[in-house]
Amino acid sequence: MTEGNFSLVEKDHAKKRRMSSDIVAMDMAQPENSAFEKKNGFFVTRGTAWLLLLLFICGLLATGLLVYYYAPDPYPSTVAELHQHETVHINEVKAESKFPMAQRPSTTTTTSPTTSPTSASPTSTSSEAPNMKEMKEMHEDQIEEKEEEIEQEVKSTMHSPEMQEEEEQPAEKPDVRLPRSLKPVHYQVKLQPFVNGNFSIFGYVEIEMEVLEPTAEIVLHIYDIVTHNQTVKLVPADTPDHLGLEIVKHEYDHGRHFYIAHLEEPLEAGQNYILSMNFLGYLNDELKGFYRSSYKDEEGNERWLATTQFQPTHARKAFPCFDEPGMKATFEVYLAREENMTSISNMPLAETLPFEDQEGWYWDRFNTSVPMSTYLVAFVVSDFVYLNSTSDNGTLFRVWARESVINQAEYSNDIGPKILTHFEDYFQVPYPLPKQDMIALPDFSAGAMENWGLITYRETAMLFDPESSAPENQRWVSLVVAHELAHQWFGNIVTPKWWDDLWLNEGFASYVQYIGMDHVKPTWRVMEQFIVDTLQSVFALDCLESSHPISIKVGHPDEISQIFDGISYNKGSSIIRMMSHFLTEASLRKGLSNYLEAFQYDNAEQDDLWEYLTTAAHEDGTLPSDLTVKTIMDTWTLQMGYPVINVTRSLDGTTATVTQERYLLNKKNSMDDRHYSWWVPLNYASQSNPNFTVTSPSVWMKASESEVTVSSLPSSEEWVIFNVQETGFYRVNYDDDNWNLIIQQLKTDHEVIHTINRAQIIDDAMDLARAGHLSYDIALDIYTYLGNETEYVPWKSAVNKLDYLVNLFQRTGAYGALQNYIKDMIVPLYESVGFADNASDHLLTQFKRKTALTWACKLGHQECLDSASAFFQQWMEDPQNNNIISPNIKDTVYCTAIEAGGENEWEFAWNMYLETNVASEKSKLLKAMGCTKKIWLLSRYLEMAFMKDSGIRLQDSDTVFSAVAKNPVGRPLAWTYLRDNWQKIHKYFGKANKRVLKSVTAGFNTKQQLREVKLFQEEHEDDLGAASRAVENAIERITNDIAWMDNNYQNIVDWLESQGYNSKVSNV
Repeated sequence: MTEGNFSLVEKDHAKKRRMSSDIVAMDMAQPENSAFEKKNGFFVTRGTAWLLLLLFICGLLATGLLVYYYAPDPYPSTVAELHQHETVHINEVKAESKFPMAQRPSTTTTTSPTTSPTSASPTSTSSEAPNMKEMKEMHEDQIEEKEEEIEQEVKSTMHSPEMQEEEEQPAEKPDVRLPRSLKPVHYQVKLQPFVNGNFSIFGYVEIEMEVLEPTAEIVLHIYDIVTHNQTVKLVPADTPDHLGLEIVKHEYDHGRHFYIAHLEEPLEAGQNYILSMNFLGYLNDELKGFYRSSYKDEEGNERWLATTQFQPTHARKAFPCFDEPGMKATFEVYLAREENMTSISNMPLAETLPFEDQEGWYWDRFNTSVPMSTYLVAFVVSDFVYLNSTSDNGTLFRVWARESVINQAEYSNDIGPKILTHFEDYFQVPYPLPKQDMIALPDFSAGAMENWGLITYRETAMLFDPESSAPENQRWVSLVVAHELAHQWFGNIVTPKWWDDLWLNEGFASYVQYIGMDHVKPTWRVMEQFIVDTLQSVFALDCLESSHPISIKVGHPDEISQIFDGISYNKGSSIIRMMSHFLTEASLRKGLSNYLEAFQYDNAEQDDLWEYLTTAAHEDGTLPSDLTVKTIMDTWTLQMGYPVINVTRSLDGTTATVTQERYLLNKKNSMDDRHYSWWVPLNYASQSNPNFTVTSPSVWMKASESEVTVSSLPSSEEWVIFNVQETGFYRVNYDDDNWNLIIQQLKTDHEVIHTINRAQIIDDAMDLARAGHLSYDIALDIYTYLGNETEYVPWKSAVNKLDYLVNLFQRTGAYGALQNYIKDMIVPLYESVGFADNASDHLLTQFKRKTALTWACKLGHQECLDSASAFFQQWMEDPQNNNIISPNIKDTVYCTAIEAGGENEWEFAWNMYLETNVASEKSKLLKAMGCTKKIWLLSRYLEMAFMKDSGIRLQDSDTVFSAVAKNPVGRPLAWTYLRDNWQKIHKYFGKANKRVLKSVTAGFNTKQQLREVKLFQEEHEDDLGAASRAVENAIERITNDIAWMDNNYQNIVDWLESQGYNSKVSNV
């Protein structure tokens, strides 16, 4: 019971006690014949007053006894007593739970309200529960009433408006770190989730702790848990039969999610103790902690399951624990389940035991885990089925899913063991667990989660249907499976001490995933795709002043959640890729292997990694002996941003002066006066030596150097290109002469330049022009070569940059000219690949086709529009035929047809969404329904996105909102809806949703929109939480776009006119 409710009861009792005392005091102070009076006068003698007071007290006592013995008890004093209720009204089992319980301490547990507004006492203070005989005699409708009563009490305890208001609007962000005096050694966790009942969880936990320094307090994390203080017991680990050390007070600090046990005597350093307690939890519907999910089986019956998502700070919602990544321990998990369900956890099943006196229930006990962090603990109770295979090293590999879609898990089951085995070889560190489960869940907030030995996924990230899913879906499944398996080493075997170094988890997994995917799909050329999907995408984020360093101090859960972003993932992986090239891959692997061995089952910081990489590089001679990895990499991880390298060649061209400066989109408005500089690995290729395979640095530019001179370059008639294969995390700008030489080479024979560098040249030039470093005349001149470009990666980079111009011009008078210019560029590509798809084409050819079709239809190319509508109409006439529309072009066909159509097309898409059993197909349809131009359909769709039982899952609500916000017609609707319904949306997600805010502000570029976003930030400053940085990014980006329009709009219009694309109406 939380302090919010408990303190109200206590205050009421205290008030009554004070009133009684005041009455007696008044009475004693009166003369003998005086009495309590009103103005009209009513007098009694002292004796009569005492008699009336005695009768009143007797009445109170009698009432209390009646309530004590006969009133229903919503909060029994132990989990066992709670279970008595549950077994009757949920499962019709007529016996008390055989939940393993700690003995009650012999001393009386005392609680005392604290004065802190964030503190509470989480005790359960109620009378005994009705016994089983009385329960059996209750009428059926009374039993149902009691079920509803307990369910509501459980919900209200953990989800009361008072609690939500306190959680959402904290006065400040306190220090949330646990004291360092205790370290967990081992957990025994026993949970009985009522998946098919009222969603309550009966829990019991034992935590063995080592005392590092004397302390008279035990501080744990708990959240949304009702503890039963009278069951809390603390004993020395070497004498578990001890009666228990006295706990003088229980305290709950809601703001920090702390449970604090105050002890009579301090614990001795060097000793181990065991803390045990019973508690009550709840299977929430918030997709975090231990939560519930459901699906419809083939007969239309709703099926329930219970699953977990603990990262970063949600294990505390499932059981009391030391919920910090640096506090590793072993875990022994027990899960209670009904006989028609199965349970899985991190470790293999050790044994299954029947529940005594509870027919149809079983205990599953799992083997004790290796030492791991709480956020990696996982368990699932479901009726799912599985496929299994075995990796080359003998690890049991299983994939789980709903029975009706288990065939869609075959692809994951095929590639998973291969990737796992490859990583063992790559890191030279064996996978330490005997099994690896992967499970596809109907409801999941993230893409996937790397829980050790039990990886959880969204269905779209693990399931692939060759008949309905597109090649990009297959690639996505491959990438996510590889990412999560990479985490089994980076994050699981070695874990950051604290979330400051989250990038050590996510950056490495985001890079190594490409290595794993390249192993199973070598023909896909995924390392080329890294450039446009990862490196260039994060360039757009890290050029903002509201960015942040990769390694950043965080404390509060909101701050932790903020850094699960493109900086930690994409920039982290990009600088690791840079290291692999300047250290060489062999030295990187050697250092990583030694690092993983040294910190196995332990925690580390980035300096630990730098040390092992430096040692490996010095041994291999790939790094000068007077230079360390820390010296280089601290400049990339401890400060935000990245440099633009300016290369200015001499008149004869044989030397170049190289300088660096931080690349900002709008440097003129910068308020940051700090000096930024980096250690930059420089390499280059030239016209006379077009060797794009050597990616090791030719020259190091030190952070302390204002400029360096690079010599031995070719003459001024030949080009040079720096940053070979864009291995360095920086942009490159040249003097105009060198730019023109590069453009001439692209027009003459573009294949002389590496595919990745062609993409780099386009991306760098357009963003340098955007920031004012380069003329748009030069940047747009590069696009003239694209008529000869056949590779996907340069085209992808090109259209990504054009997307920015389209968004800014879309509501201007010059949009038609820009549209025609881009259309004339895209149509030849469209005609070369054709609308008809060929599933046997190379993956990158299919990606190129999809890009061409998407842009041709987006720009209004009539043949593309007609083809898309025709395909969709055929499908409407024969909805059971899945072969009409190729999976690769479904996105384009669906969106284009729904945009051109009306209610019939929209309703058809909705019905197909409800009918399909393929998660990737559902996702495509959800996005496509946001393409309609019918305002009333978009408005209804927005309402449905945040309406329970609308058919749209919570995990997909932001997808729907983003689809509407991306639509030029829908954007103002989405923005208005967000502002008008902010509290509703906040409550629906249980937090401020970053993706919703990013998507709706993505197309803003006017002063009025900037004012509105700033006002929104001001109005909701207290409840933006983890989304606050997203709003800061949006404000900075809108400010930059306004400045861009002022500085560049007319220049682009003039350039378009010079190319024959006039935006003016002819004067007749």
